[in-house]
Amino acid sequence: MRTLIVDTKNKAEQEVEVAGWIHTRRDHGKLIFVDLRDRSGLLQVVFAPNDKEMHELANTLRNEWVVRITGKITERPEKMVNPEIETGTVELQPTKLEIVSEAKTPPFAIDTDGREIGEEHRMKYRYLDLRRKRMLENLMLRHRVSTLAREYLNKNGFIEIETPTLTKTSPEGARDFLVPSRFHPGKFYALPQAPQQYKQLLMIAGIEKYYQLAHAFRDEDLRGDRQFEHTQIDMEMSFVEEKDIRDTVEGLMVHIVESCGKKVMQKPFPVFTHEEATKKFGADKFDLREDKDPNVFAFAWVTDFPLLEWNDESKKYTFAHNPFSAPKKEHVEKLLKEEDLGNLRAQQYDLVCNGYEVASGGVRISNPDIQRKVFEIMGLDKETTEERFGHLINAYEYGAPPHAGIAPGLDRLVMLLANEQDIREVIAFPMSSHGQTSVMDAPSEASEKQLAELHIKVSGEEGEQDSK
Repeated sequence: MRTLIVDTKNKAEQEVEVAGWIHTRRDHGKLIFVDLRDRSGLLQVVFAPNDKEMHELANTLRNEWVVRITGKITERPEKMVNPEIETGTVELQPTKLEIVSEAKTPPFAIDTDGREIGEEHRMKYRYLDLRRKRMLENLMLRHRVSTLAREYLNKNGFIEIETPTLTKTSPEGARDFLVPSRFHPGKFYALPQAPQQYKQLLMIAGIEKYYQLAHAFRDEDLRGDRQFEHTQIDMEMSFVEEKDIRDTVEGLMVHIVESCGKKVMQKPFPVFTHEEATKKFGADKFDLREDKDPNVFAFAWVTDFPLLEWNDESKKYTFAHNPFSAPKKEHVEKLLKEEDLGNLRAQQYDLVCNGYEVASGGVRISNPDIQRKVFEIMGLDKETTEERFGHLINAYEYGAPPHAGIAPGLDRLVMLLANEQDIREVIAFPMSSHGQTSVMDAPSEASEKQLAELHIKVSGEEGEQDSK
């Protein structure tokens, strides 16, 4: 049975079988030293010339070849101990070497942190880029954060429920990614910008506490902390108020951050209204740390965001965050009378940390009259409101509990925990800065047959697609 490399440190004088990749090979004349790598670490293997056939085979080994080796674990001489690796006190004296697969010379070094390599190469050969120690540690950290989030939410009575990926186009603050329907020519699904309406429907269904590690899709400009596709710890709770959500999320963040060996600067998290934050920091995202220590997490809440904002292009008010955020209770009457709209405030809250927005949420509208009024102010007539949102508004009329939610961004949180500057460093297969996928080189052209099945014709120099 195969032994993980990290476990060999406790198997001195025992026979083991290990397998992995050749990390480095050093020829010291008669002795050949190989560092064997698997996911758990590195192990030094020493090939001596007394076994001529195996020694000659070892002489052919090259970096990134996959091998299986059987042998005896022995303790290294005291002067040869390597404190830089976890198995630095032992080495393997092999009795059998099997070459599982050979490898071409990699297009870049794998034993560096990879920061010196151009983006195009790293994306094209991402499966090689992920072999480096830094990237593997980032993915393992992401796994740990996901596990910690589930652990905390499960203990606090939440139910993990998946919501659909193919859904209906809906205004969430960015452009939708559209998916044409073969069964319904000329009609489109949309990839969800967030599971917003579904999680509200789950509250109406009586679930009370929901979460999922949800994939969200937004066709917006790319930057270091934003991709077309991201993952969020999506949450919703019934029979709660804003403070209940904030307390729950504070507990979640402290659990994750401190479990990962970092320090939370201030507990409970300080709270600033949107107006206070913009006056004091000049923005609603800010960094409370004075010395910018990456091991310290300075969380803060920003509350009382504007409910609506004026759109100069449409000459109408539109939602500031999303159209489902509830107005503050004392502003409901003004909303219904359409008074002082620019100064109405929402029960909307963001969580910021070390200069980034790491979560956003709000108390939801659960009164159909208020929801219809918001759409009316946005300029949607009754027919459009019914066509686009009738399913949700009608659901309100079957007994909707007060509910609220939030969605911490998993990618940004892991980025901060890993002390990285770009979320691509904590995503296995991210987009490039030009919107191209790793390895598979999408977007790509569709075949004429595929387009015909979808009733789409591509025309124009920029490849505009017209639905018949």
